[in-house]
Amino acid sequence: MPGRRLVAATGLALCAVALAGCGGGSSNSAATTTETTTTPSTTTTTTANGTTLAASVGPGFTISLTGPDGKAVETLKAGTYTIDVDDQSEAHNFHLTGAGVDKSTTVSGTGKETWTVTLEAGKYHYQCDPHASEMNGDFEVTS
Repeated sequence: MPGRRLVAATGLALCAVALAGCGGGSSNSAATTTETTTTPSTTTTTTANGTTLAASVGPGFTISLTGPDGKAVETLKAGTYTIDVDDQSEAHNFHLTGAGVDKSTTVSGTGKETWTVTLEAGKYHYQCDPHASEMNGDFEVTS
């Protein structure tokens, strides 16, 4: 009978150790990932002259072009813009086309690039070339 008590006590101790390792309250616990999707509520017209836009592609099947306010670009004034491109996937690229513009990142590469583009009045399109039917967007530039 003393042998059974030892086995039972050992089993309970092992269970307690296993449970203690499953999500303790340490501040060094696993990092939390948060994904945020921004949906524009109104059309925002962004003016050029030093304005920086943010372009992003990946890591999943996401692609976006946002203005300084964090909203999706729908309309821009003609002018010169800086675009900070964040290509986060070797399976995607960011490709911008329109009047006088045809710039893209490579599909097999990742990283950050900064482009300076002069946008003229007209329609512009951005896409991931390998997944163009599902990863794309459009905006208009006005004079």
